Amino acid sequence: MYGIVKNHKDFLLINKHPGVGFHKDGETEGLVEVIKKERGINELYTVHRLDKMTSGLLLFAKTRASARELSHQFRNRQIEKFYLAVSDRCPRKKQGLIKGDMGRARRGAWKLLRTQENPAITRFFSSSMGDGLRLFLLNPHTGKTHQLRVAMKSIGSPISGDLVYHKKETGNKRPDRGYLHSYALRFHLKGQVYEFIHKPDIGVYFTNAAFLRVLKELLIYTD
Repeated sequence: MYGIVKNHKDFLLINKHPGVGFHKDGETEGLVEVIKKERGINELYTVHRLDKMTSGLLLFAKTRASARELSHQFRNRQIEKFYLAVSDRCPRKKQGLIKGDMGRARRGAWKLLRTQENPAITRFFSSSMGDGLRLFLLNPHTGKTHQLRVAMKSIGSPISGDLVYHKKETGNKRPDRGYLHSYALRFHLKGQVYEFIHKPDIGVYFTNAAFLRVLKELLIYTD
């Protein structure tokens, strides 16, 4: 379900595997309870979440004090986050800013609106991986439910393997996972700055040579 990236006295940072949910699903225990049992941790506080399909860096607080500080930073957009995504659709533009309010759609989905009252904001960069695939580096400035998945759909590039927002992938063309990964986090706690990067290691598109080549291009480009 996960791997340990950093086990600190004030926080726990894990690499969540794709397809793992926070809450109990039938006979399968939720992620938080599994971690507490396996690691012998009595207190573990959720300060942000990842969708079930999303893999990568996920941060928990171990104390009430660190939970308050980290939650405050997430709410006030003080934590820098980068995600990776793959799509089999070319976007309307290769890079830019996606901004708009989010509203409820059908069957638990969300949609991007034209209004700007309390907008979801995402900056993105992209480059071709070949074979009709494109890699995206996503930098969300806000943290709303399904924000990145909706943002990608709004530019014409729904995430490969996303069963909610990319329904045109069917049959044998269906990828082996949802291709969204929490790639980098930068935050501060008790006066110290922490930076973490973790490349995805699950999924055909996330582990082939084309992905590694294009990832280097994107990171150089955004510098």
